[in-house]
Amino acid sequence: ILDEDKFSKNFLLENNVRKNESSLASTLKTLLFFTALMITVPIGLYFTTKSYVFEGAFGMSNRDSYFYAAIVAVVAVHVVLALFVYVAWNEGSRQWREGKQD
Repeated sequence: ILDEDKFSKNFLLENNVRKNESSLASTLKTLLFFTALMITVPIGLYFTTKSYVFEGAFGMSNRDSYFYAAIVAVVAVHVVLALFVYVAWNEGSRQWREGKQD
């Protein structure tokens, strides 16, 4: 009976370690994904809207297009941050619910 208790405790411990490693890997992937979004989306939108939308389609001056493209980039940063908070909140509550059920 003692060997079975040791085996079950070791099994549960290994299972918890695997869950923690999986959770850490998932969290790291999410963080890296949103880091890449935070770098590429605002910069890409800045140059795209400046060149093609504000100067190309609307015919704005160079100075005005800088200003409005910067506003678009700032809004994009806020959208990416809001998405990150939403995903992190849902991921955290899901992990909390799974941990609570065990």
